[in-house]
Amino acid sequence: MLGGGLWPGTLTVVYGATGIGKTHLGLTFAEHGRVVDGARGIVLDMNGRGDSQQHDEYAARLFDWTLRPWTHTVTPMAEPYPPADQMQAFYSNACRWVGRLRDFQVPTPDGGFEFDWNWKAAYSHALYTVRPFMYFHFAAGSRRVVVDGVEPMDSPADSIQFFMFDELYRKIVHRDAETLGMEICLPVWKHRAFIDGHLYDHAAITTLLLVTTEETRLEDLLARKVATGDMGATANTIVVLGSERVGSRLARMLCVVKHRGSAMSDEIVEYRIGAGGIELG
Repeated sequence: MLGGGLWPGTLTVVYGATGIGKTHLGLTFAEHGRVVDGARGIVLDMNGRGDSQQHDEYAARLFDWTLRPWTHTVTPMAEPYPPADQMQAFYSNACRWVGRLRDFQVPTPDGGFEFDWNWKAAYSHALYTVRPFMYFHFAAGSRRVVVDGVEPMDSPADSIQFFMFDELYRKIVHRDAETLGMEICLPVWKHRAFIDGHLYDHAAITTLLLVTTEETRLEDLLARKVATGDMGATANTIVVLGSERVGSRLARMLCVVKHRGSAMSDEIVEYRIGAGGIELG
């Protein structure tokens, strides 16, 4: 149905209500990287209430994959290299903030708003974990990023989660490998050999963004308007997962509503969540 898969270097946004199967899809995408790319994808959970999506449980049951959390932090001029066990840690939930942008801003004398300094300090500290999490896994061969836990918001432009995702996507995921390496591995002269020996093509990294919606029915999702600040406006591919009544039962349905550059099918197909994850047909 996906016409051979998602194109490297692109952004795919998946919309669907809680429990519809987005996390199953995301973990399957990350796990498949082990076969296609030679390394699993990484999972960034932006949910502010812990692992409510049960990533670790699903990964263990579906793929016999122990999804360990990344805890290695690299502050400026600190020793950058992670312990060996951290290279088997493909999960991070360091960016846990949810809500409206205004909740993290304060008024300025000119009548505008700016981020509160306390939040900026906490966010910067979180980046000391997220940046090495992504960089060292990319340097080791990971080419897939799954971002989960994005909550519903009437106006995506007002969402702190969409703000953070946009920052991470532009400034880490699709930042030149040499530049990112030099920003993390300081002083550069001391780590130049590692940086040069672990260059990768950031344009080959594929990102899957899983967004929870208030809409549950497929028809409502298909009719959903793209609001200001919604990542779907610039995504290469949009997938919606919704439910529809079929006879006396409620069926899960999947549709690819936007795709660029590949021969994806426009049909609506039913899927089930079984022992092996999402199963079409």
